[in-house]
Amino acid sequence: MAWKQYNKNYEPGQKDAFKLSRSKIDMFIECPRCFFLDRRLGVKRPSIPAFTLNSAVDHLLKKEFDAHRKEQSAHPLQKHYKLDLVPFQHEKIDEWRENFVGVQHLHTDTNFLIFGAVDDLWVSKDNMVHVVDYKATSKDNAVTELEDTQWHDQYRRQMEIYQWLLRKNGLSVSDTGYFVYVNGRKDKEAFDGKLEFDVNLIPYTGTDTWIDDVLQRIKKCLESPEIPKESGGCEYCKYRTEAGEAFKRFVLKK
Repeated sequence: MAWKQYNKNYEPGQKDAFKLSRSKIDMFIECPRCFFLDRRLGVKRPSIPAFTLNSAVDHLLKKEFDAHRKEQSAHPLQKHYKLDLVPFQHEKIDEWRENFVGVQHLHTDTNFLIFGAVDDLWVSKDNMVHVVDYKATSKDNAVTELEDTQWHDQYRRQMEIYQWLLRKNGLSVSDTGYFVYVNGRKDKEAFDGKLEFDVNLIPYTGTDTWIDDVLQRIKKCLESPEIPKESGGCEYCKYRTEAGEAFKRFVLKK
């Protein structure tokens, strides 16, 4: 499908396809109110600083794996974990990794153009594709498995949406994906102008059976004349409420 501009904010009853990123789907799951304000009313959450060090790690990892992709040889990390896989060579690999383009699929039931940019894809000898996502952090203990946290739940959903998108593009995709988890070491005696990292590979078996139901719920939300209720655990909702009450008290004093 050729890339083109779609409406920024959703208009109830609109006929044009509506662009919806993987991250916006995750926002809906986290807080339907924040999602409604963003996609329907055009009020975004406050931005956070860019993770430029993480971006540098992603860039260097892609360069490493691209060298092996060109030669169709196994990367040392794949050999270390005894995986009979090599980086996937495909004519659309650069497009699929490009932010704001990525892997795309038009979900006809909702008329949403779903998209998400993958970090990497590995493939087996029988052409089964495995989704790979790079993660960079700096913790005291090595990260060797996904934990029961909000952040890692987001990682799981991210992987599953990528698997779903690639299947919709006709690829045979394994339920098993991999997180290349890069952990910056803080146990060195000095910085000396460099950071050292431990690299672990974390397998994850995903399921995409939840996605169609969530897209239907998103469609219902965007078509609704009502703003969703606040989410109890959403710090953005809490801030808006407390700030509004503070303004109200201040104005009533005058």
